[in-house]
Amino acid sequence: MALTVRPISADEHRAFVRVQAWTSFLQTPAWATVKSEWRGESLGWYDGERLAGAGLVLHRRLPKLSRTLAYLPEGPVIDWDSDDLDGWLEPMVRHLRTQGAFAVRMGPPVVTRRWTAEQVKAGIADDAVRGLGELAPTGRSAAGARVIQHLEAAGWRPLVAEGGFAAGQPQYTFVIPLVDGEGSRRTEEDVLAGMNQLWRRNIRKAEKSGVVVTTSETGGDLKAFHDLYVHTAERDHFTPRPLGYFQTMYDALSADDPERITLWLAHHETDLVAATIAIRVGTHAWYSYGASSIDKREVRGSNAVQWAMIRDAIARGADVYDLRGITDTLDADDPHVGLIQFKAGTGGEAVETVGEWDLPLNRTLYKGFDLYLNRRSLIPRRGPK
Repeated sequence: MALTVRPISADEHRAFVRVQAWTSFLQTPAWATVKSEWRGESLGWYDGERLAGAGLVLHRRLPKLSRTLAYLPEGPVIDWDSDDLDGWLEPMVRHLRTQGAFAVRMGPPVVTRRWTAEQVKAGIADDAVRGLGELAPTGRSAAGARVIQHLEAAGWRPLVAEGGFAAGQPQYTFVIPLVDGEGSRRTEEDVLAGMNQLWRRNIRKAEKSGVVVTTSETGGDLKAFHDLYVHTAERDHFTPRPLGYFQTMYDALSADDPERITLWLAHHETDLVAATIAIRVGTHAWYSYGASSIDKREVRGSNAVQWAMIRDAIARGADVYDLRGITDTLDADDPHVGLIQFKAGTGGEAVETVGEWDLPLNRTLYKGFDLYLNRRSLIPRRGPK
């Protein structure tokens, strides 16, 4: 199979995504609109006249130079199980070199290891355990191992985690499988039974307290979400994104598919106590952003809105409910451990992927870029949850 790579239109890219079981929303053509500070390019992999793969490339130009970093977050969407990965990656690299790329960065959406929620809980309780890697995984992926081996041999470099989190998109996530090992769909009762006692109690508490969860079909409540999000940022000490970012995100993803993005709101009486943004592509559903009020925390609005999103994912036939990034820490004294504890309460599993990799095409410029990144972050981040 001799593959060729060339630019495709947004409509061609959109049509390709539509027939996949799932694709990361970061690999949809709409994401180029969200990341307007990058130049977006949709690429197609052709086997003769058949479109066999696709990817969204975000080009970021170096200051005062015409050379760019070519970045494919959680992509490209190709056959990562192929025995001939060179046949897929080499034509991509050749094309990006002609576009002035000094380096290529990508994040293959390939799983390497998995751990159950019970393992995570036991690891946190064990003072001798500091990270997920010290626990025997419940599953290892031969495909993931092959991809890593190939990338290393081809000169790609793995990105090093920064401050506990991956340099770009998260290498570790926490997900709730909505299909069991036998291929049967899990019911609401199955998922609820898999949660820990605290999560189930908080869901019941929210219901008894009268928390009402609704969706905003038009995005008109984004201002209310953003106000609560800013409140959350002040409380949790992270820099919030501006309202305009979320408006652009909502409009762009909705234009791609009216059901792609949903704003969820949890009210107690007249007070907004929690709000979230959910995204869905094919059979994969994501919890993307969340916000909650410090007032009325006892009514458990955050648990209520999460449970509503999980139930919606089940009803729409999703295979996975993705709670997005975690770190690999299991150290009880690490400030990041609370995030994995909260997500592990859902009874899902921690997942490690191959992570993000760089291929330097101009080593001098790449070295300078590394130094520049130490002073200013350019990789698109989606912020703490």
